[in-house]
Amino acid sequence: MSQPAFADNPESWPALPLEAWRDTCETLHMWTQIVGKVRLALTPRINHWWEVPLYVSARGLTTSPIPYARGIFEIEFDFLHHNLVIQTSEDGNRIIRLAPRSVADFYKEFMAALPTLGIEAKIWPMPVEIPNPIPFDQDVKHASYDRDYVTRFWRILVLADTVFKEFRSHFIGKNSPVHFFWGSFDMAVTRFSGRPALPREGADSITREAYSHEVSSAGFWPGGGDIKGAAFYAYAAPEPDGYAKAPVRPTSAFYHPQMREFFLMYDDVRQAASPKAALLDFLQSTYEGAASLAKWNRAELERPA
Repeated sequence: MSQPAFADNPESWPALPLEAWRDTCETLHMWTQIVGKVRLALTPRINHWWEVPLYVSARGLTTSPIPYARGIFEIEFDFLHHNLVIQTSEDGNRIIRLAPRSVADFYKEFMAALPTLGIEAKIWPMPVEIPNPIPFDQDVKHASYDRDYVTRFWRILVLADTVFKEFRSHFIGKNSPVHFFWGSFDMAVTRFSGRPALPREGADSITREAYSHEVSSAGFWPGGGDIKGAAFYAYAAPEPDGYAKAPVRPTSAFYHPQMREFFLMYDDVRQAASPKAALLDFLQSTYEGAASLAKWNRAELERPA
């Protein structure tokens, strides 16, 4: 009997209890923000902040190529060997060990390594999208790094990236890459109806740009707050009337009225007989609820699976 495909094999999906790696998760979040801010500082701006995210790689998370005075460089979190690798097109490189260390210590070494490769970048040393931020150069609170849980998290991102890309391939309208936002520390893929959205009341410049057009978005997040563990999520912006009651699958998925998003807990996916099918069902049904209620021109935007 043939074995199930990689993303469809329950044994491929590791456990990731949030409480077991929360301190490591918070530390890694800050490290990715430091690296991501360098990408933001040096990369030409793209609509919806698509110049900002990181991407899943065969070793971890990468910035993809970034321009600088001498050519291009790339920064990769290697979660197999637990290094941060800075590589330039001039064959220069620096390696920073990923191990238990404070955010302040990581920030100091990383920012000192860039000029030795001819990379000049100034960033705002303040975390974003988190409560009670501590400047990077002063953060000695976050200093945990559990290699096992970091690798588990990355392997889940690899699986989610694979399934999200299959889901993305069924849409021929405007469609975001599958990317990892270091601000909110989540992976996302977003479909667009093609229609502009009315500006959100009281929205800041970041939110106005992110939601300038009508979207249906889905992603993966390690959890926090009311969501006590890793979860897949989906939302529509602007949210059409009746979306909260849309017939979303699987039956374990639920709508959170305060966050205005649907959630499917990661454990419900990894414990399913077919994790890939369960996740694709969630992605498709949440999109269908948004697109149908908002009257998207689905016949012109979709490709048959």
